[in-house]
Amino acid sequence: MGKIILTGDRPTGRLHLGHYVGSLRRRVELQESGLFDRIYIMIADAQALTDNADNPEKVRQNIIEVALDYLSAGLDPSKSVLFIQSQIPELCELAFYYMNLVTVQRLQRNPTVKAEIGLRGFSENASEGDTQQRQGIPTGFFTYPISQAADITAFKATTVPAGEDQEPMIEQTREIVHKFNSTYDEVLVEPEILLPDNAACMRLPGTDGKAKMSKSLGNCIYLSDTADEVKKKVMGMYTDPDHLRVEDPGKVEGNTVFTYLDAFCRPEHFEKYLPDYPSLDELKAHYQRGGLGDVKVKKFLIKVLNETLDPIRERRKYYEGRIREVYTILEQGSMEARKTASQTLSEVRQAMRINYFEDRDLIEEQARNFAARQ
Repeated sequence: MGKIILTGDRPTGRLHLGHYVGSLRRRVELQESGLFDRIYIMIADAQALTDNADNPEKVRQNIIEVALDYLSAGLDPSKSVLFIQSQIPELCELAFYYMNLVTVQRLQRNPTVKAEIGLRGFSENASEGDTQQRQGIPTGFFTYPISQAADITAFKATTVPAGEDQEPMIEQTREIVHKFNSTYDEVLVEPEILLPDNAACMRLPGTDGKAKMSKSLGNCIYLSDTADEVKKKVMGMYTDPDHLRVEDPGKVEGNTVFTYLDAFCRPEHFEKYLPDYPSLDELKAHYQRGGLGDVKVKKFLIKVLNETLDPIRERRKYYEGRIREVYTILEQGSMEARKTASQTLSEVRQAMRINYFEDRDLIEEQARNFAARQ
């Protein structure tokens, strides 16, 4: 069996730099590497509806935003299968069967589920009279890891590029695969997570210094942001709160500007934009001993980010003028993805011995048995 990638994003808004360094940039590199037989990139609209059930139009409108971000970042529909999750009904059936392989207690222990519940403001003990908008945890959201396992296994993915926050989810998928294969038959494939190779990309902080860039926290730089928007956001970025004067020694650990430079800066950027310094290490050393202001470092970061985003903006403008073509790409990709998922589901149903009408041996055997009784 070949090497297969499955990954994707929830269409709850435009994609940001956290998505880009955490997984999207790597997807493009892997697409061009020739190391994988198949690459499936999913727009996870069904999963987005688990905590946006009251606002389906938001999800509907963001399908095209995510698709544009995919294409503008360099994903090529001739090399990667781009598809919409809800258009593959086989995924729902697989998730239904997997629910019997996972306990409620195991879901409750999943660190990613617990973190996401807190991030989205769900209350486990909300009462009917609670004035908060989010009362209790929707079952669909709670079973998110099972749905994700269905997505991954439907395409027999061997590799899932993702950030470190997704490790508990991939581990739960592996548990489901092991339980299914040991209970029924060796049908499913255990996936491996592929983490970013740059530590700064593991979990890019928000512009406010929060632990994670998040649309809900409003601390994002989007792939579709203009150069002026990037400049404004970087100039307001969190640095070292104790670095009050240029001559003061500064800290680079926990300093958002330097974390972004770790994630995006390349050696050639210094020769091009900041020739006074031969490397990022020299820039950090100067900041740490004092005598280097935040504004100078931020201006350098602005140039680095805009150089990264300029070709993405150009490709996005191209596809924004061809929206019908983008929908055709998604439709064709969904049709191709469904063929693969359908084949996996057929194998799953056979292993579970619920493929009654396809099992001609069963029908004939029972026909003979009942005939013998007469």
